[in-house]
Amino acid sequence: MPFYMDLHEVPGATEKDLAKAHRADIAIQDQYSCNSLTYWLNKETGTANCLIEAPSAEQAEAMHRASHGLVATQVIEVDKMVVESFMGRIDETAAAIDPATTQTGSSLRIIFFTDMVGSTAMTQKLGDDAAMKILEHHNTTVRAALQKHGGREVKHTGDGIMASFASVAGSVHSAIAIQRSLHDHNQTHPDEALHVRIGLCAGEPVEKGKDLFGASVQLAARICDHAQTAEIQVTHTVEELCLGKGFHFENPQEVTFKGFDEPVNIATVIWQ
Repeated sequence: MPFYMDLHEVPGATEKDLAKAHRADIAIQDQYSCNSLTYWLNKETGTANCLIEAPSAEQAEAMHRASHGLVATQVIEVDKMVVESFMGRIDETAAAIDPATTQTGSSLRIIFFTDMVGSTAMTQKLGDDAAMKILEHHNTTVRAALQKHGGREVKHTGDGIMASFASVAGSVHSAIAIQRSLHDHNQTHPDEALHVRIGLCAGEPVEKGKDLFGASVQLAARICDHAQTAEIQVTHTVEELCLGKGFHFENPQEVTFKGFDEPVNIATVIWQ
């Protein structure tokens, strides 16, 4: 059966509320030929996501309506391989959630990497002081976009920045804003031209301290490395979560990344 991820608007909901709703789904899921696998709660945005194996999106919605009445505002079909690439095996993830408890998995996040193209060669050509000035412009541009669109800087990577977003739209808006701002800068300052590539991946990273780890982080970094100059590349999951949000994508492709057994579907964001 296909897999679906949905989005619920649940302002003020708690972990106990979501655990109760998940138990209600499990109690009647067989009647709808569904399998409620896992879920996430994001208190900051007042949203929740569910991952369900179901004959159709309509069946998944019918189960929710009958069990607790929380009808999703969006339901998308997702690729099992892509989901497993950032969550681990789905059966193991589902088993990790005990419906008798009030615990939830950590929130689904968009992992975001920027990378300055040719930074080493730029330093050799311009010298340390001039290269540092350009790096500072990169940092200022990226941080302004993160602040405006709800991103959190995780760490500086030396020639780029890693960030996370709770909102997929915010992450793509931020990436577009960065590329457009740098394009304008390069038009007026050709001697200080700065080009970056950006990679985005949706996943459930492991958080330790203020840093993030896990397959989704590794995949986002691989996608950033794969992107060409001034490109924004995203996983197919990110593209699907952007449905109806006004973004446009091109050049869909299947890429096998180092450390990942199966190819990953990615696409490029049109920002110009």
